[in-house]
Amino acid sequence: MDEKDRILLHLLEENCRTPITELAVLAEMSEQDVKDRITWLESTGVIRRYGAVIDWERAGDGNVTSVIDLKVSPERDFGYDRIAERIARFPQVRSLRLMTGVYDLQLLVTGSSMHEIARFVAEEIAPMDRIRETATHITMKTYKENGTTFAEREGVERLPYSF
Repeated sequence: MDEKDRILLHLLEENCRTPITELAVLAEMSEQDVKDRITWLESTGVIRRYGAVIDWERAGDGNVTSVIDLKVSPERDFGYDRIAERIARFPQVRSLRLMTGVYDLQLLVTGSSMHEIARFVAEEIAPMDRIRETATHITMKTYKENGTTFAEREGVERLPYSF
């Protein structure tokens, strides 16, 4: 993968609906080269999926989002991979990452209520073999998602200047 591919990836990540003609201008490539490179990036699995950033609160969706941190005992010869594969199968799990720090795995989970998320953690995640500890954090408000700012203010608030 070269620099042109990286430029295309950044542009598509910013807005996957950018027209090919505009991508070609921004990446300083021909339209056919852009099409060919995107096709190759899709076929090799570099581009996994296209999607939209949605303000679910504004859309009137009552779903609750939470971050769940897990301490996990790694499995000999497999590390965290097999437990992560099992957890990833749950439709409630939107993202799953191996992390550094106090906790090992971090999940982004959605549910219709805090009670549903609590039940999911208590009944499905916590009892799993190798899960040693869970910490659930409920999202109260989203200000920015995947590079898109949700908070919109009427005027710009200026801070007083002092010495």
